[in-house]
Order: sequence, then structure tokens, then C-alpha cells
Amino acid sequence: MVKMIVTLLLFGLALVSSTQLDSSDFITMEEYKRIMEFRSLAFEFAQHYENITQTDLDIPSTRIPNQQDLQCLADMTQLTTGLASGKLWSVKMFDSWGTFPKGLLMGNIYDMGNYDECIGIQKTISDKYRIQGKYCMAKLPILKSLGIPLDLNIGICLPASCSATNMSMFLKQMLQKLIGININTQLVTEENCKTSDREPFDGLAIFTIVFLSLMGAALAVATLCDYFLYGDQSKRPLVVMAFSARANSRTLFRLVEPRTNPNVIDCLNGMRCLSLIWVIYGHQYIMALLAPTMNSISIIRWFEEPFSNLVSHAAFSVDTFLFLGGLLVVMISLRAMERTKGRLNVPLMYIHRYLRLTPILAVAILFYMTLLPHLGEGPLIHKVRFDDYSRCERTWFWTLLYLQNYATSEICISHTWYLAVDMQLYILSPIFLIALYKWGKKGAAGIFVLMLFLSGCLFTTMMTKKYPIRLQQGHLPVEAQRKLYFATHTHAAPWLLGFLFGYFLHANRNRTFKLNHLSVWLGWLISLALLFTSIFVLYPASKWHASPLSMLEQSLYYTLTRIAWPLGLCWVVFACMNGYGGMADSFLSSPLWQPLSKISYSAYIFHIVMQQIIGSRMRSSAFFSDFEMMIKFWSTFGFSVLLAFVMHLIVEAPFGVLSTMLMPSRRPTPKPENTAEIHQEAEIAKSKTTSASPVEIIATASSETVSTLL
Repeated sequence: MVKMIVTLLLFGLALVSSTQLDSSDFITMEEYKRIMEFRSLAFEFAQHYENITQTDLDIPSTRIPNQQDLQCLADMTQLTTGLASGKLWSVKMFDSWGTFPKGLLMGNIYDMGNYDECIGIQKTISDKYRIQGKYCMAKLPILKSLGIPLDLNIGICLPASCSATNMSMFLKQMLQKLIGININTQLVTEENCKTSDREPFDGLAIFTIVFLSLMGAALAVATLCDYFLYGDQSKRPLVVMAFSARANSRTLFRLVEPRTNPNVIDCLNGMRCLSLIWVIYGHQYIMALLAPTMNSISIIRWFEEPFSNLVSHAAFSVDTFLFLGGLLVVMISLRAMERTKGRLNVPLMYIHRYLRLTPILAVAILFYMTLLPHLGEGPLIHKVRFDDYSRCERTWFWTLLYLQNYATSEICISHTWYLAVDMQLYILSPIFLIALYKWGKKGAAGIFVLMLFLSGCLFTTMMTKKYPIRLQQGHLPVEAQRKLYFATHTHAAPWLLGFLFGYFLHANRNRTFKLNHLSVWLGWLISLALLFTSIFVLYPASKWHASPLSMLEQSLYYTLTRIAWPLGLCWVVFACMNGYGGMADSFLSSPLWQPLSKISYSAYIFHIVMQQIIGSRMRSSAFFSDFEMMIKFWSTFGFSVLLAFVMHLIVEAPFGVLSTMLMPSRRPTPKPENTAEIHQEAEIAKSKTTSASPVEIIATASSETVSTLL
């Protein structure tokens, strides 16, 4: 999530430096008139190269023209000849060009032209000679010639035989004549060019397709068997139930009324789902700011609006995930330890959790690395990109070992750093559990001291290393991102506070808390004050002309909010559990949250897929506003939930049940009488192994069943 904050802030800084918050300073009237005098770039290009020759290739004296240069020259000759004679394919090639963007004074620096018209050009000259359209996004320094430090991004279309270097040479010569400047930079790169040709699937991509197809086939066969061969549901084999879409869908959409199980904290489902929505919503803003915007100057003032704090501080959703993770680990495990007289089968805990979480993560790595590049189709496929997934080829194993947050700066799927933090804290949890079981309050005091020590380390690191977190510094080094955000020890405070709060709830599970109205109101006021202060306390500093925050202020804010946020959540959970939640409890404990909660892990892993696919398919600049972002969010959220549902059925649910089948139990469990009980046990196993919010599938677990897993 820090990546989102950095993107937002740096983008805003770039605009501020060039616009100074006033469109009148963006460009003078004389400069604007000069730009308006320019004709269509395609027209200027066609006129300039009306009689193209080899000298126009501007080949350096150090080499002679190669075969590609000569083929490009031949195709350009065909293009200009065809344009002069009115050939349709030639006209379409220039018709697909972008021109000077409209709304330049609002910060619109993109005109993508017509991508589909360009790549659709396939002109057969002879049996062995064909001219194909090649679309490229060119960065033209026209504004820089007027003293404005911005490039115009214009879509161009030329024959596919011309390389990016050839195109840059053509454009440089045209601009030199047009505005009289010499350009030394590359205007076109091959990364920003596309044709209708598609790269073939490599072996790994084929493997991914075959694997997902086999899982889909197993789903179909098991579902058909479930419907037609096993009328008596109690006689169905467990393998059929594991892959059956009918059985898994029933489990997924089964709603349980709140307060029907004393061991279940119903409000956690709502907290988990709202945090997931907050994450996806924040990522939607990243994708929007990576994409061309026709009113970029409006984004500057958006940063000064109170609502922008909800987006830029969406990182608190991760603290919520960690808080819930620590809370559920201690509550579930201490119940089991009491039944087993303090014994923990630690290796079995680790194996079970690893088998539960890793299969769908491994599938996600394959999907992002091999299939996602083939799913985006548009002029922005290389620009609107949340991450560079090609580095998965180098660092995928660190992700499967859950060490990516420390072991490498090239995280395979960057938003899975959270899984590493949660897994590492889970690995340490037996130490804390044994301390609580043996020494009780003394063990809790030791954990509290450890939390304060780690918070002090975070504060000291920021002060000594001078790592900025705020806009005024203008940058956030990669090292700072890793040390402040990705590191487990800097994000341990919310998890440890959730752990301690879970111990408090466990120790007082048979106690009834009677609070007067004043105490309840005071609890809610303090809780809301902590939560809203964490989000909005820096709002005055978000003004562009505000004084920069000192490093001490930044360090105090970043350290204290890691504690204040989970403390505010403690009261929310406590109030909902003890009947003081009111409307908040009714909302958070609604059974309607349960299906989304069960697929939250898949949704967290795969939501970036839908956001990148939709973003890369843009054909023109978008309008930026909070309402437009909300519209885009709900469309991507809907498709993300649909994709998560599919992945849950073909990967997550089957592997979850199969991993439970492979795990031995410490004592025999009676055979369930019906399918509902079988699925309930499978869901309980999921909740044990996924005790953190997007990683957590459900928050329900009975102590009797969970104890068999330890």
C-alpha cells in the first residue's frame, strides 16, 4: 500500500512543479497560440516525408543500412505513394494517429489516436509481401521547447517493418523542421509499440493453462457425479465433495445467524470485508493515476480534499488484517491448549497452514507471470501496470517461502508482502502462546514490552535513517519502503496488540461485563477518536503550501498510529461481543458478509488481475473524480469477486479439503451425519489455517474441532 501512497504523492508533485496550481501559469497565451497553429501531426508527417529517401533514415556513418532499415524504407514509400493515390489502407494508417491533446490547459497530455484501426491494417502487396500496421506511443518534447517540463504522448501508426529507432529518427527530423529543436532522446521505444501479432505461449504458460483446465475438468466431473450418481449425499466420497461446485457453493453461501455459536466473533466478518474493500479501492486509485487523465490539474486540488486522506491512508486496512490475525490465533489456540494440557504440535501447525495458503498463491504466481501479459489488449498495456511480474522468474521461490519482504527488493507479486509478514508472525506465535499459557499475565506483559520495543525500533530507524513518509520530501526510497513498510518487525505492533487483546477475551470468556451508558459512550468516543485521528491528523499538512513536517513529526505519527489504530479496533470488537455495538454490531455482524469473507483470500490475491486488464484496455484519456473512481471501483470489484469465486471453486476449496484429508488428527473424530457437517469441518480447518484477514477465510471455529488439528 505504500506503493500507492508514493505513486499518488509523486504524481502530484510532478504536476505541482509544472503547473504551480494555476492553469494560467501552465502556459502563456502566446505559447498556446503557437501550439494551436500546428496542424495535425499525421498531416505534418505525411507532408514532410512525401518523397522519402534513404537519407531520411539518418543512418549513422558507423554502420550501413541493414535489411530492416531497407524494408522500412520500402514500406514507407508504399505508404506515401498509397496516400497520394488515396489508398484506403494508407489513409487509415494516418487517420489512426493522435494529434495535439484537447484540454491541454487542464493537464491532458495524451492523445492515443485509434489503436484498433492501426493494428487492424493488413495490406497485401504481393503473395510474399504484406504491410502491417504498428501502433506506438511516442513521447514528443513539444512543450519542452516552450519551457514546460512535460512530454506530449501521441499515438502514431507506421509500417511494422519500421523499428522504434526508425520511427524516432522520422519524428526527430519532422520536429526539427516543425519547431526548430534538436532532440537527443529516444521518442519511441519498442516496449510502447504493438502490432496484431501475439507472442506464442511459452511452456510455463501452457502448463498453467493445462493445470487450470484440469482443475476445471475435475470440478465439472465432480459436480456431475454429485448431481447424478450420489443421491444420498452422506455417501459421497470426500474427493467428490472437495471438487464439487455444488457442495462448495453450498458451503460458501450458507449463512449462519449471529450469536448462534459462542466461540464465533461475528463482527470480524464485516471488519475483514470492509478492509478488503478498502484495499481494492485504494489500488483502484493507483491504476487511475497510472492511466492518462484529461484533467490532471484537478488531481492537485484533490490532494487537498479531506476525502483523499481515506485513499492515501488505506494502509490502515493492513493493520486491521494483522490485528485480526493475532486476535484469532491466540483465541483459537489457547482453547485447544487447554484441552491438550498445553501441548502444541508445532510442526503440524506449520505444515497445515503452509498447505492451506500456498496452492492458490503458487497458481497466482503462474497466472500473473504467464497469462496476465496475454490478457491485456490496448495501447496502455505497458503503462497501466501495477507491477513488473517478469521478475517472478527470478524471485518466485522467495514468495513461496514467505520471505520475500526481507530476501529481495524484487518481490514477485508486490501486494503479497503481507502474506510474508503474517506467516512469519504465525511461525513465532507458538513462543507467545506457550508464554501466555505458562505465565499468564506475566507472559502478556512480556509481549507488551516486546511490542513497545519494536515500536521504538521503528521510531529510531526513521529518525536515524531520515526515511520520509510525507509529501514534502518528494520521494520515498525503495530502501525506506522495505524498512518501514514491508518489514515484519515494523508491522508487528498491530498483530501483537490483537494477540494481547485475544488473550484478554480468552481470559474473560466466562465473564459478563456490565457497563453504564457513560462508559459505553466514552469507549466509543475514544475508539473513534483514535481511528479518525490516525486518518485525518495530517490533513492540514496535505495543503500544498503548508509547512513541511519535521522528521520528528513524521516518525511520531508513523509509530504511534501503528498502535492507535488497533487500539481503536479493540473497543469495536469488545463492544460488539458484549452487546454495546448497537448499529455497528448489526452492520458488521450481518450474515451477508459471510460469503465474501470466505473468498476474501482469493479476492485479495487476484483483484489486481482485473484492475490491470480493465486499465490496459483504455482507448482514451479518462476523467478523474471521486465519483468516476467509485464507478470504476464497483465494476472492477464485481469482476474481482467473480474471479475470486471461480478460483475458490477450482483451486482454493479443493486444496483446502485435500490438505485437511492429508493431515493426521490427534484423536479420532466421529463421522459427520450429513454433508453440512462435513463442509462445516472443512470450513473450520480453513479458519484455523488462515487467521489473518485477507488470508483468513472465515472467523468461525469450534474449539472441539480445532483441537484435532494441533
